Amino acid sequence: MKKLLMVAAVAPVVLLAACSTPSNSGNVYRAGQTQTEQTVRFGYVDSVRHVTIDKGQTGVGTVAGAALGGIAAGSGIGGGNGSIAAGIVGAVAGGIIGQKIENNTSQKPGLEITVRLDNGDIKAITQDADEGFNVGDRVRLLSNGRTTRVTH
Repeated sequence: MKKLLMVAAVAPVVLLAACSTPSNSGNVYRAGQTQTEQTVRFGYVDSVRHVTIDKGQTGVGTVAGAALGGIAAGSGIGGGNGSIAAGIVGAVAGGIIGQKIENNTSQKPGLEITVRLDNGDIKAITQDADEGFNVGDRVRLLSNGRTTRVTH
């Protein structure tokens, strides 16, 4: 019973930790990006393409799922060899489920926005799809030398 309570307490924390990834939004600034000068350029949206941003997998989902599945199945079924076998099967199943959960939470919709700058240069920036852009929109590109974002 103690093992099941431990699983119930740890599972939400592990799953939330796997979900925390930095934002690629044009509207979100990390603390280190504030109070720094940025170059501003203006232009018009030339094209917008929907893409998927894959933040990658850390393996946390697989490991957490395997641990939780092994503990839950191993402690809940029989004793001796039956418990060990159930724990192994639970660990494999939990690992697969944990990997799928992490994969689903690590992908988010994005936009590849191609901008024709006023000087004629063409730039393409990919960022989270949390703001709508249409061909012909007047936009600005904000760049700090490493990160560029498109905003209205």
